[in-house]
Amino acid sequence: MPVQKQTRAGQRTRFKAFVVIGDNNGHLGLGVKCSKEVATAIRGSIILAKLSVIPVRRRVPKKVLQFAGIEDVFISSRGSTKTLGNFFKATFDCLHKTYGFLTLDFWWETRFNKSPFQEWTDILKAPTTKTALVIEPVEKQEA
Repeated sequence: MPVQKQTRAGQRTRFKAFVVIGDNNGHLGLGVKCSKEVATAIRGSIILAKLSVIPVRRRVPKKVLQFAGIEDVFISSRGSTKTLGNFFKATFDCLHKTYGFLTLDFWWETRFNKSPFQEWTDILKAPTTKTALVIEPVEKQEA
């Protein structure tokens, strides 16, 4: 997608590439790169996409999510989706934030080990016989 900036000398055209990669098994990466040449922008965005792979939960927008292996998606959006780059970024950011909290399906049963006090309670509470230790003062003998 060409991006133009107005300068004193005229317009400067750069190319922005958005690359979405996925393994169709719950992982997704998004790369965005802007460059003077198309090939450089594409190569850079592929590298950035490979470096930003995140896991994606199931049941979460359609073309982007198909790269992650998610097929049963219905999308509802408010506002403008005309700016494709912002829409991709918003989707990727949303997916990234879904792993910020744990849902019940990610909880596993916790098995606690007994503490030493719980394990040896019977021995600790059994009465023990105490023997009195009597210390007698020693008299000094003069030589």
